[in-house]
Amino acid sequence: MDGEPGELFPRERTEIAPGAVHVPDWLAPERQRELLEACRAWARPPAGLRTVRTPGGGTMTARQVCLGLHWYPYGYARTVVDGDGAPVKPMPGWLAELGREAVTAAYGLPEPAGTGGGAGTGTRTGTGTGTGTGEAYDIALVNFYDGDSRMGMHRDAEEKSGAPVVSLSLGDTCVFRFGNTASRGRPYQDVPLRSGDLFVFGGPARLAYHGVPKVLPGTAPPWLGLAGRLNITLRVGGLGTPPD
Repeated sequence: MDGEPGELFPRERTEIAPGAVHVPDWLAPERQRELLEACRAWARPPAGLRTVRTPGGGTMTARQVCLGLHWYPYGYARTVVDGDGAPVKPMPGWLAELGREAVTAAYGLPEPAGTGGGAGTGTRTGTGTGTGTGEAYDIALVNFYDGDSRMGMHRDAEEKSGAPVVSLSLGDTCVFRFGNTASRGRPYQDVPLRSGDLFVFGGPARLAYHGVPKVLPGTAPPWLGLAGRLNITLRVGGLGTPPD
């Protein structure tokens, strides 16, 4: 893959851990601009960008908007139960399709025969780990980080589906800390995620702890027009119809 001008070595697709894959520069500049404009539209109220408050009374420094189903600590609902109470915005079909394409790009697996290539259908997931799913990506969490934002080590454990998590980065580079499934501590690896990078984790890595200890302000590509970092996380819920 191409890196930044002047880099000695191009950044390559890397398996960080079994089932966890980093694909640098996966999103072309035009697709990054399209995603940014979509995020700006989703961030507007109702059911717009909000500050997430934890049950213990704290607040997350990254602000968030959800699509498809609304995530709150620690569950899902059809409405913004910890905000303005509005119905959550729908998950666009094109974004579900992007999730399917991302899994294929990360794991290098062909579509099963006869799926027709529809949005979110027939996705083969995992790296020989038996976590394949035909379910569509139906949840998106969009987190906005300014220069002081962080995300503590956590697991994405509220979903019933074992489909891989798809993470897309826009804007400032961050340090993405990818850990293990047993604890928030070591061993972990710190992976710089730049604008346009893809990170997918499924199979044995699906419930690994991960977080963002640092954002590097001013590192976004100038042509994007974004100060800060956007992370678009796509998930398959497998939840049926959660309560309001």
